[in-house]
Order: sequence, then structure tokens, then C-alpha cells
Amino acid sequence: MSNIQPFCGIRYGGKSTGGDVSKLIAPPYDVLDAAGKAALLAHHPANFVKIDLPHVPPKEAGPQSAYHDAAAQFHAWLNDGTLVQDDKPALYAYHQTYQHEGRKYVRKMFFARLRLEEFGKGSVFPHEQTFGGPKADRLLLTQATRCNLSPIFGLYEDERNAISARLDRSIGATPLLRGDLDSVRSDLWAVTDPGAIADVRTAMSEKATFIADGHHRYGTALNYRAWLTEKQGPLPADHPANFVLCVFCAMEDAGLLILPTHRVLPGLRVEADFFAKDPQIEAAPLTADSPDGAVRELARFGPQAVGFFESKARRYWSIRPRRADLLAKDEPTHSDAWRGLALAFLHAYLLDRQITPKCCGGSAPTIHYVKAAAPAVDEAATTGGCVFLLQPTTMAELRAVCRAGDLMPQKSTYFFPKLASGLIVNSLTNEAR
Repeated sequence: MSNIQPFCGIRYGGKSTGGDVSKLIAPPYDVLDAAGKAALLAHHPANFVKIDLPHVPPKEAGPQSAYHDAAAQFHAWLNDGTLVQDDKPALYAYHQTYQHEGRKYVRKMFFARLRLEEFGKGSVFPHEQTFGGPKADRLLLTQATRCNLSPIFGLYEDERNAISARLDRSIGATPLLRGDLDSVRSDLWAVTDPGAIADVRTAMSEKATFIADGHHRYGTALNYRAWLTEKQGPLPADHPANFVLCVFCAMEDAGLLILPTHRVLPGLRVEADFFAKDPQIEAAPLTADSPDGAVRELARFGPQAVGFFESKARRYWSIRPRRADLLAKDEPTHSDAWRGLALAFLHAYLLDRQITPKCCGGSAPTIHYVKAAAPAVDEAATTGGCVFLLQPTTMAELRAVCRAGDLMPQKSTYFFPKLASGLIVNSLTNEAR
């Protein structure tokens, strides 16, 4: 099943940082803009964003010089000791400690190399529908640096959290690296004990990996391997380019939190009466007078209920199908697990079969994806539009869709918090750095 390997990670040197990398780590490259990059570099000129985000925005390929400069900076940091490469292969235990709604969470994960497989041909599965191919920007950066600079985020099933417990027995109280970023504490340990590594590899060999985040980065790794193979011929089975850097987390981990992403239809005025007239839909007013309150109240209407805010009346509603199997006839290629999702009801029925033909003349409406409920409602109110508020996807729903071999709708899951970039880099060459 999932074939993982330890590796000699590249990281910020302890002598220059004292183990504290708070000013050196960064959010994922794809959530940053030019101002965000500049702010990180203002705090420290060696912040990881300097090599991880050479071209802004990273939605398309930048000039070759940008990737050449990033690679040159990467090697300069290796030469002057800003970055070092560990001399023993390791799995890297990674904990994130954070607060959400007044509660403390610790998400326990680990870094390893994951053997690449084509989707649908092995034991690595996407969990969510994505659009567009891997970004050319990432492929050019990988070719220039010959590294995975940032990881994908993979989930695996482990009801007893045995893998996490095994790694916990192999780490000490003091982490190798620690850092605070956006109110999230990151701690990293190198696990070099051969027994622990063997136990984790054996346990993971029986499990599938479901990509939680980083689908395009995984695709980039496949493209890099194909490019390298074309350039120099077939690769040995153990060549690093046959693997991709991955952070693994158990689906059952107590610190694994999934938040919703809400859908704003800016400028499109739809009122609750539009849904109430549909005999397939139950529309009920909510008592909540705030966006977050409306999201919380949805739970009493069941897992298929979505919230709706109409900007004209400034009221919140619960919208749900009268029959749980509403989509059975119209979506026969999808699984029962998929058809039972609130997001499937929203996209396949409310948006595709109601709003698009009846409110938008057959053209799909503009949708803005907003993570927090309050800004989503503010945008709808400001533009005279509307917003659909979502309950968080549950891990049981995600697991059921994955087991059925299906894909969740786009932006079904927001795994909070984001992984920090810059803790560990994976070299794609056998050469010592």
C-alpha cells in the first residue's frame, strides 16, 4: 500500500537559529501575495519564502531568472550554513499546537517520502475534485532546485493512533526545531531510531494515503519524474524523484480539524422564497442573528442542511432536501456517500439545477469561496448578493467518500491550520548537499 521512506532532510541550521525558526518559516506559497512575501522578508532576510515563492503570483510560470535566483539562493544558504542537511535518514515528527474557538488542539503528524503512483493505479488517492493541472511555476522551481520545497498533506486511517503513539515514544521533550507562525506553534523532531522507522514503515505499508491538500504539488512531482526520466533515462527504483515529500496525519487524530468554506454569490439577489416554492426543498428560517450562530444552528437540521443568507431581508435560513436520496436519479455515477453530502446538494441541485437555469440564464453564477462566515455574509450584503453557509465536512463523510472511490466537490475541506513551509526540504538527488 503506502510505501514511505526516511530521508536526510534539509533544514535551517541549529547554530544560526538556536532551534527557533519563527522568523524563518512561512505560510504555504499559494496563500501569499507580494505584500505577504515582503512582510515575511522584512522580519528576516532568510525567510523561506525567498526561495519558495520566487514569482508572484504563482499561478503561472514566471521568468527563468526567478527560478535560477531561487536555486542560487538555496545553494548559497547551504554553503554558508543557513541550511544544513542531516546525515542520518529520519522520519520527522511534526506537531502543531493551536487554539480554535477557545479550545486547545495538538495535531500530530510526521514527514516522510511517499512513493509516487498515478492516481487510481495504486494506493494514493485524491479526496477532492480540483480544476486545472499542476502549476508550471512549481515544476520550474522543482527543476531549478531539485527539491521538494514544500510537502503534500496526506491522511491515513489509524483507529488506535498506533503510528503516532510509536513516534511519540521516540521523541524527547526538546524538539529539533520550533517556531511560532500566525498563532500556531510548530515543533519538529528527527526520529532516526531504526526500530521506530521500521515499525512505522510496516504499519503504513498496510494503509492507503488520501491527499488532504497539495493535489497540484503531487501532480508536479509526477511531472518532474517524467521530465527527469525523459532527460536521463529510466530511474533506479530507489531514486528520490520516485518519491514526494509528504506530511502524514491520521484521520482519527484528535487535533485534525476540518473547517468549512462558504460560497458567496456576489451581486446575485436570490430570496428564500425561491427555494421555498420548490417541492423538493424544505426552507426553514433560523433564529440566529449572526453568521457563526447560523452555522452552528444548522446542525439541528441534519447533515444535508446548508445555510442561506438573503441580503435584502438580512435573514438566515436552513435549506435542505426533503428526501435524503434527492440526487439518486440525477447523479447516478456518484456514490451514495457523495450524494448524501450537503455540498453535493448545494452544487448539483441548488446551483446547477435551480440557480443556474432559473436565475442566471443558463450561465453558472460567479462563486467566491470564503473561509470565515462573517466576511462571507459581509460580502453578500455589500454586493447585494447571497451566500450559502456550510457545516464543516466530517471525517466520517470524507472517509466514506474516499472508501467509495469518489471525489468530494471542490473546496469541501479546509484543514486548519495550514502546514508551515520551511521546516524540512526533501532533496530529489542522491548527491549530498
